Amino acid sequence: MFENYIPVLLQIVIAGGFAVVTLIASALLGKSAKRNVIKDSAYECGMLPIGESQPRFSVKFYIVAMLFVLFDIEVVFLYPWAIIYKDYLAAFGPSILAVATGFVSILLVAFVYAWKKGVLDWKS
Repeated sequence: MFENYIPVLLQIVIAGGFAVVTLIASALLGKSAKRNVIKDSAYECGMLPIGESQPRFSVKFYIVAMLFVLFDIEVVFLYPWAIIYKDYLAAFGPSILAVATGFVSILLVAFVYAWKKGVLDWKS
């Protein structure tokens, strides 16, 4: 029974040994850099780390992001309908087109509403 576990134990020993040898080789062979205040500070893409760590985003950013997700999900709902359109057209006739037109018209009303409210206008 024990011989069934030998490959697993061997793999664990090899993986652990590789990790230990890599860490030791890194510590022994790696260059130790001179430390100073600038090298120990946080790197912020070339910017000095001054001010708030989390900048405040405009509410418009979140609204547009939610609208994007909403309309993206609606497109995902349209894809299966487009795949089975021919089969359902033969089975149910033009009523399937009326259902899809109603769905798209609701999307269009929502888009026009968001546009009239100025949600998509970045300058204001």
